Amino acid sequence: MKTQPQPSIFVRMDRCMGCHSCELACAVAHSGSKTLVGAIHETSKPLRRIFVEAAETAKSPILCRHCEDAPCVGVCPTRALASDPRTHAVQHTASKCIGCALCAMACPFGVIQQDAEARSIVKCDLCQDRARPACVEACPTRALQLQPEYEKNKRQEVVNRFLEALHMGRSVSL
Repeated sequence: MKTQPQPSIFVRMDRCMGCHSCELACAVAHSGSKTLVGAIHETSKPLRRIFVEAAETAKSPILCRHCEDAPCVGVCPTRALASDPRTHAVQHTASKCIGCALCAMACPFGVIQQDAEARSIVKCDLCQDRARPACVEACPTRALQLQPEYEKNKRQEVVNRFLEALHMGRSVSL
């Protein structure tokens, strides 16, 4: 049986301006109301699953990479974290979670967090209930792109550089 490739969100660090739109969209998408105003007034505040971090002059969104051999899955004592057999995305089943946070300690990216109120963890689920992840949709500079889009855009950039060099009369090296 053929499986779909592992879903991936590519980060274009050169495009991120640190606006935090992805964080806000993620929190709203995981709120009970699914609206910004509603999320603000919810008793249990929705948690984001993506984090915009700054280092020197660069900013970059950090999110779950849905690792092929995910350390978080390997340490989960209740199997609340599992790799989806169809897509290979690392998914979380809250009803199985005991909130021990072993997965958060094992995550090499530091993107799994505890939800103290729910006694569970929170991590990126690639917005399985949506056609596209909320963070990707919300990014105004397209710093976050789904894998097929990223690959297509990268190829287009190569073609544009080639054509630009050709029109300038320069030799072309890709």
